[in-house]
Amino acid sequence: MSDAQQVSRKLPPLNAEQIRWRWKILTATYFSYAGYYLCRKAFSICKKSIGDEFSLDALDLANIWTAFLIAYMVGQFLNGILGRKMGPRLLLLTGMAISLGCNVVFGFANSYATFIGFMILNGLAQASGWPGNVGGIAHWLRKEERGLYMGVWSTNYLAGNVGVKFIAGFMLTYAGWRYSFWACSLGMAAIWLLFYFFHRNRPEDVGLPPIVTQDEEVKSEEAAEAEARARSFLGFFRVLTNPVVVLMGITYFTLKFLRYALDSWLPYFLSQSSFQLEGDIAAYYSSVFDLAGFAGVILSGWALDKVFKGNWRLLCTIMTAGMTIAYILVIQYGYIGPFTLACLYGLVGFMLYGPDTILNGAGAVATAGPRDALSAVGVINGIGSIGPIVQEQVIGRIYRYYGSYEPFKIICVYMSAATTLLLLLLILQAWWKNCSAGRSS
Repeated sequence: MSDAQQVSRKLPPLNAEQIRWRWKILTATYFSYAGYYLCRKAFSICKKSIGDEFSLDALDLANIWTAFLIAYMVGQFLNGILGRKMGPRLLLLTGMAISLGCNVVFGFANSYATFIGFMILNGLAQASGWPGNVGGIAHWLRKEERGLYMGVWSTNYLAGNVGVKFIAGFMLTYAGWRYSFWACSLGMAAIWLLFYFFHRNRPEDVGLPPIVTQDEEVKSEEAAEAEARARSFLGFFRVLTNPVVVLMGITYFTLKFLRYALDSWLPYFLSQSSFQLEGDIAAYYSSVFDLAGFAGVILSGWALDKVFKGNWRLLCTIMTAGMTIAYILVIQYGYIGPFTLACLYGLVGFMLYGPDTILNGAGAVATAGPRDALSAVGVINGIGSIGPIVQEQVIGRIYRYYGSYEPFKIICVYMSAATTLLLLLLILQAWWKNCSAGRSS
């Protein structure tokens, strides 16, 4: 069946109960992944206060979060295995409960070792969030509907990021950092209950006919698994040795380095800056980065289809060039005031989040094709996931040895410019490939 036929295929209407349950599933999974961020990012808001109470410098704090990031990376593999055995619903209920419990412990923590130990456990639990929630909607959306619904649904992590900054930031100032963790845990507990009552893995689990049917486009799971086993190793190594995919992974490394640097440290930067902002104000200002990033994701998705006609390389290159300019503006004009600095970091977020979403989504599928898309996403994300670990250690050491994050601003300019150059290499590769194809024909 051709792509045009797939798009034009008339979908059978859903009955009222299928529609009602699908909205419950989409709601439950949206809040579920947003809730994961409540129990993931409170530490970033409270870094300075925790450091002050336990006499920890920036590198000590970076080591705590590095423990989380390494555990999160390992957990991707472990949860992939567990998810196949447990199913999305049980995996997510378990992951949310463990993460909630870890955050309660953080509120009672009185030592560096406690933070390290439970941060590792939290990282393993948090890794269940994205694959579990994507799997949790798989049987409720037909192929032709996924673009529209998942485009909006995928903003859940941004909603969670903004939410945790407001909740944890408010509690930090008015009750203390321990209550920031407990308030976020309470929010996750409410979401856990919502998910428990609203989510089921399949329509058949509530006595409804299936929504995703086995037709010409959708193979049975047994056939798909057999085919995957037959080609898994060959397909994975074909993708792993594809220089374009590897180059995309290196590019994603630079993007995740930059995104996680601000995601993890921006409240700390603002509270330690010459403006000396209180914890809640620093958290509120840092949310501008995420709110502008939300707009960047929506606009870049629209532009990719309507303006650039699928040319993701050119779109990402233009946006990362804009991001480089934004970082230069941070250096030149960030000293004016906290509002100006927050707006400039908002411009960074607007330019950063679009390429971050596209490169490991539409870009991976367009490069590797539908057959190898999952392997390509795994390779690109695997290389990219090293970026957050590296940035945490780099920033921690900059603070320890320089006592300021000013040198990091320069690093961001160079890293952003490197991202643009890498994307230009991808444009050059596509141009050369098209020229070679033209000469051979």
